[in-house]
Amino acid sequence: MLLGGRLLTGLACGVASLVAPIYISEISYPAVRGLLGSCVQLMVVIGILLAYLAGRVLEWRWLAVLGCVPPSFMLLLMCCMPETPRFLLTQHKRQEAMAALQFLWGSEQGWEEPSVESEHQVFQLALLRHPGIYKPFLIGISLMAFQQLSGINAVMFYAETIFEEAKFKDSSLASVVMGTIQVLFTAVAALIMDRAGRRLLLALSGMVMVFSTSAFGTYFKLTQDGSNSSHVDLLVPVSAEPVDTNVGLAWLAVGSMCLFIAGFAIGWGPIPWLLMSEIFPLHVKGVATGVCVLTNWLMAFLVTKEFNNLMVSAGLGLPFMQFVAKDSESVASCAG
Repeated sequence: MLLGGRLLTGLACGVASLVAPIYISEISYPAVRGLLGSCVQLMVVIGILLAYLAGRVLEWRWLAVLGCVPPSFMLLLMCCMPETPRFLLTQHKRQEAMAALQFLWGSEQGWEEPSVESEHQVFQLALLRHPGIYKPFLIGISLMAFQQLSGINAVMFYAETIFEEAKFKDSSLASVVMGTIQVLFTAVAALIMDRAGRRLLLALSGMVMVFSTSAFGTYFKLTQDGSNSSHVDLLVPVSAEPVDTNVGLAWLAVGSMCLFIAGFAIGWGPIPWLLMSEIFPLHVKGVATGVCVLTNWLMAFLVTKEFNNLMVSAGLGLPFMQFVAKDSESVASCAG
């Protein structure tokens, strides 16, 4: 039953991660599309933070029950929402599309109606020969692959284990701090997205992740060469801890991890999901976004599984150095 529940949860999360960015993009007014599109990632990281907080006071069974509350609200509220105008036009329901537009925007001002050709075209493999199709495909797939190769899901899934390896007394509290930073910087990204531009934020995000994962990999390399007996409590002032170089190294661990989370949240967290809903022509958007989401979750599975294997066999230094290489590649792709 437990495995069945996890399977259904994974299926629901996969569908939501595909549909939610597209739905929000298609119902958003152009002036705030970037802001609302990045709110998808903001809601995800808020959910992660709430799960961390609830996990400090609830056992896993009650945590699973609590997880039923947000989907229940979403199910009820979506019953009051219309289909997107673009989808209704592809179904030859112009009157319903205009009614939905009136409900969502209050007027038709700013609406760009898709061409008749795009309404009736369907995806075919032969379309991949056209630059206007295969270039967005390659960009979308690459963004999703690099997002996961940065190591974000491995870091979030194994956050407590990582901080336990770094000899922190309260690893769950360190995870909450990390989740809070992720929420704050994702909110900042949502506010500056349309003014700063997607490419600049991706490049900045990648450079911060390269620096932070390098520092974290160096920390584990140094502590593996010697013995690290530091146990740092986040609630105790630094001055109250014994003066020890290992204490400084432990703070290097938590500092570099928080910097990594901040760097990811400012660019590579929200932007790939937003661009996925923006770059594809209407007649290939369904198939293209499906391939991108499949790439994302497949890479998440492979990275998380490999991270666990490397962590057991070679310690944490090696996987983080591999993340440095992948983050460097993501920076180079943005610069190009």
